[in-house]
Amino acid sequence: MDRRSFLKTSALGGAGAAATSLAAPAYAQGKRTLTMVTSVPDGFAIFDDAASYLANAVTTMSDGQLTIDKKPAGSLVGAFEVFDAVTAGQADMYHSAEYYFGGQHPGYYFFTAVPFGATAQELINWYQHAGGKELHDELGQIFGLKSFLAGNTGAQPGGWFRKEIKSAEDLQGLKFRMPGLGGKALGLTGASVQNVPGGEIYQALSSGAIDGAEWIGPFADERLGLQEVCEFYYTAGFHEPGSALSAAVNRDVWDSLEPAHQAIIENAAMATHHWNLSQTLASNASALERLRAGGTKIMSFPDDVWDAYGVASKKALDEHMDDELYARIRASFEKSLKESSSWIASSDGEYTRQRDRVLGS
Repeated sequence: MDRRSFLKTSALGGAGAAATSLAAPAYAQGKRTLTMVTSVPDGFAIFDDAASYLANAVTTMSDGQLTIDKKPAGSLVGAFEVFDAVTAGQADMYHSAEYYFGGQHPGYYFFTAVPFGATAQELINWYQHAGGKELHDELGQIFGLKSFLAGNTGAQPGGWFRKEIKSAEDLQGLKFRMPGLGGKALGLTGASVQNVPGGEIYQALSSGAIDGAEWIGPFADERLGLQEVCEFYYTAGFHEPGSALSAAVNRDVWDSLEPAHQAIIENAAMATHHWNLSQTLASNASALERLRAGGTKIMSFPDDVWDAYGVASKKALDEHMDDELYARIRASFEKSLKESSSWIASSDGEYTRQRDRVLGS
């Protein structure tokens, strides 16, 4: 029995039978509505903004013939349950971050971010022009999904801490929220890593359940209010140098769509990626200055902490090399990263260095 058949007969599939009928697309006069579950509550800056942009773009581009009914985390399924809900047919599609589903297959980590991996530009270069998109599709087919990148948060900060991190020793026993392979790597440094949904981070910090957390960036973190519960903010992190968000459609639903509607979803997802990345990059600087003015201590990790992150990250990345598809995804990703970074360093990198030198900025 393949995974799709298994899920449809599992407890989730059985419990979701009634919900499945409610989520099924409407066919009257050629119009269709797809139910999309997401991993964050309504109104969450950057993350939910991307989901909303995607839904609105699909409606506009299809002239209302195809609409998306967005269901925020907790309204139909929980934040980390969206993958199984869509593979089981309980919902038509999800918008989330693929590294939440690394337990389903470790290849998914590369379609959000991996430690010491690609920047947002380097990631989209791989995805669109060096095989990443095709590998994402191959991975999705295993689980009955048609997947697309649909958002990007840019480089994510090292996170919020209750105490200053003066050396790698301060990571020992630290209760810290970080998902994905970055979280696995952080755990290898001696930290106690928690994977708390975005909608629960503030409460976990307020209650003392965790000592620190990373989220998205100054604009989104300020909106979440993390400056109210943590004093120290490390603005450069190792774990997510250019984090993509994704949308995935149940493969049976995808196959039933008209080709024009398939093209609309695909192009709306790419538009969402570009819009979302520019949103966060345009908003973070002013948000950081507000945080600084409000008393947040803006910090950088010492070199020995970066070194510890580097050693742990290599171990985390090597852990799944016995999986053939993971190994192929990693090889493709790293080949493209090397090529992109070489050109960017000698073009954009040299230009910005000279610009800053000439203009004194």
